[in-house]
Amino acid sequence: MKKISARNNLKGKVKVIKHGTVNSEVTIELPGGTEIVSMITKSSAEHLELAPGKEVHAIIKASNVMIATD
Repeated sequence: MKKISARNNLKGKVKVIKHGTVNSEVTIELPGGTEIVSMITKSSAEHLELAPGKEVHAIIKASNVMIATD
């Protein structure tokens, strides 16, 4: 992977991809079994040639993370 300034860079493997008409839901399994789900455009998933088992990086860049309780 090329260098990136984002600090939240998690390496894992694609577990499941569910393609919709416009978007794709990609589930990434991290070491230890934790899963992260990302919605990306279908064209991006195709461009990245995503497939189950492919090693990928989940890069999280957000200005806000909200937490709520009941």
